[in-house]
This record gives sequence, structure tokens and C-alpha cells, in this order.
Amino acid sequence: MSRVNFQPAPFFASKNRAFWNLQLAGWGGYFLLRSVVAIANDQPLDLLAVLLVTTITGFAITLILSVIYRSLIDRQPIVTWGGTAVVLMLAVLVHSAIEAWLQGLYQGSLTETSFVQRLVGLSFIPLALLGGWSALYYAINYFLRVEEQTQRLQRLEAQATAAQLAMLRYQLNPHFLFNTLNSISTLVLLKQTEPANAMLTRLSGFLRHTLIAEPGSKVTLASEVETLQLYLDIERMRFEERLRTHFDIEDEAMNACLPAMLLQPLIENAIKYAVSPQEEGARISLTGRVVGQRLRISVEDTGPGAGPAGQIATQNRAPYPGEPVSTGVGLVNIQNRLAQGYGDDHLFETRSNPGGGFTVLIEIPYEAAAGNASPSSQSTSTRATSPDPERGDNVVDLNPPHKPQTAIGNS
Repeated sequence: MSRVNFQPAPFFASKNRAFWNLQLAGWGGYFLLRSVVAIANDQPLDLLAVLLVTTITGFAITLILSVIYRSLIDRQPIVTWGGTAVVLMLAVLVHSAIEAWLQGLYQGSLTETSFVQRLVGLSFIPLALLGGWSALYYAINYFLRVEEQTQRLQRLEAQATAAQLAMLRYQLNPHFLFNTLNSISTLVLLKQTEPANAMLTRLSGFLRHTLIAEPGSKVTLASEVETLQLYLDIERMRFEERLRTHFDIEDEAMNACLPAMLLQPLIENAIKYAVSPQEEGARISLTGRVVGQRLRISVEDTGPGAGPAGQIATQNRAPYPGEPVSTGVGLVNIQNRLAQGYGDDHLFETRSNPGGGFTVLIEIPYEAAAGNASPSSQSTSTRATSPDPERGDNVVDLNPPHKPQTAIGNS
């Protein structure tokens, strides 16, 4: 048997329906209460007819009050509260007059009280009743307006955050393209057409892969590793054996979610400041662990490290042709994206060892991917976690033998 998912709607989802429900429930309860009191005091049953007419009168008067209050609620405070007091007094007077007249018809010659006496004596109940109804009307409407303003503000904040995340994400592709196209331009100037064409092919595959994810979206760490592999295929064409990489990621961490394109700027930063300045190159290590309810990722290199002022050290030389030029986007971009996505619930640290080497540590809340992983993620996980008998499980060597290969991402 199929099961229908039922999700109750908020009571004030439809203001018109909520108003009529409250009206009917409130005045129905009023009539029931007065009827029970009359019967308990051994009053004749025909008094119930008088109570019914009185209840209908109150119901009709509050309908008129709702129309008037709706036009007063958006005015200046002095107009709103002054007009409400005048209208309320008139409503109490009308309700008391009708009830006094009905009581006079019902009692007939059994009472010697005048109409004015009955009017004054019966005015206290309508005053409390209509005064309470008016206060409840304004309270509910002001509450709903505050709630609408809060929801509107939350939507605006969410849109602003999404726009800022999109802006930060869109900074990455121009940043990467600037460096890669600079290298391709150098290869063309040196008339090395085959490497230039191969780099363009790999670049198109990388961009095709990265443009799949929406700005501000999250992907699994396995998918992020696949993106890094595409990026490293491009960089290996320039650095070859100088670029050595080592990935050590737990299976559980592979299924964790993180902002798309979060790690690529870290790898790019390590290549610029660790691999590029040294003739022997450097080793870049990526580690992923799940610690409690946190995902901990570290990117470490064996480059010169940072100087005393905390700046990443570079050799005092002019950049060689084709070397990436810093645009100041990488680490700052990541810090901004983490702050926008996680607020204070994240950790971003940079460390430098005295003997050289630079480490970036990121720690964010662990979020497992919902449902089954996508086919691309599954293939990535299988490829990235293939065991190495010399190093143990989950140790990834991203230094495949250099050989001609087709463009990544072509169907």
C-alpha cells in the first residue's frame, strides 16, 4: 500500500481562513459558555434565543471592526490608537443597546429597570469582550507582520550570501585561466604546438567538469579529488617530474561534502610557492580525515615555507616565462568562502615548519552525501582509493607515467 506523505500547513498560512476559524471558534465558545451558565442557573430555555441573537450581533460587529481596523493599522500611531478607541466605544454602545433592547423585550413587565439602566448595566460584558477581541486582532496582525519581515530579511540575507558565494566562485576560473593561458601563450611563442594543443584540450576538460556544479553548491570529496586530477594533468605538462603528489584520504572522508572548487586554489598555491621556485620541485600531500563530527583536510608541501612575517617565501629572481603570476585570490578566496558557508563553525590555519614546508589545515562540519554517490563520484572513489601494497590502503599516488592521453571529459 502506498503511503501519502502529509505535512500540516501553518495555521496562518491562509490569513483569511485563519480569521474565519478564529471568529467561529471564539463566538461559538462565547455562546456555549453563556448557555451553560444560563442552564446551570435554572434559566428558561427560551433565554437561549436571546443569547443567540446577542452572539450573532457580536459576530457581525466584529466583522465591521475588522474592516475598520484593517484601514487603521497602517496609519500613524496616534491615528491608529485614537481611531481604535473611538470605534471601539461606538461598537460597545451599539452592542449594549441591542442587548438591552432584547432584554427588555424578553423580560417585558417583569422588571422595572429602564432602558438606560439596562444599557449601563450590560455594557461591561461587551466592553471586555470587544476590547479583548480588538487587542487580539492587533496582536495577531502585528505578529504576522513581524514574522513576514523576518522571513523577508532571511531571504534577502540568503540571496546576498548566495550572490557573494557565486562571486567568490566566479573568481576562481579567471584566476586559473590567467595562469594556464599564460603558460599556453609561452608554449605557442616557443613554437611548441603539440604541448600547447594538449594543454588546451586538458583545460577544456577541466572547465567542462568544473562548470557542472552550481556556484555555492557542495560536492563530495571524491568529486573534488577528480577535479584535482584534471587540474594536475594540466600542471604536469609544465613541471613533469618536479611535481610530485600524494593523497591519503579515508573512505568515510571521500563521501563527505564540501564547497565545490575549495581545494584547487590550495594545490595551485602550493605549486606556485613550492614546486615552481625550486629546481628539484616539491611534493604536495593532501590528507582527508573524519574526526568525530568534523572533516579535517590538510594540504602540505615541501617548499621553502613562510618567512618571519608569515608570507610564503619565494626566491629573489624574476619570474621565468610562463610562470603563474599571483592575483592575490587563492587563500583569501577560500577564507571568505568558508566564512560565508559555515560562519564561525570552521577552522582555517596555515603553518610553516622551520626547516621548510607549508601546511594549510581546514576543518568543517562533516556532512555525508545524501543517497548513493553519483557514477562519477563512485568511479573517482574507486580510482582514488585503490590500495598500494607498499603504502597501504587509501594512499593515492597521482604521478602516473607520462604518456600521451586523450582529452579528459570527451564522450
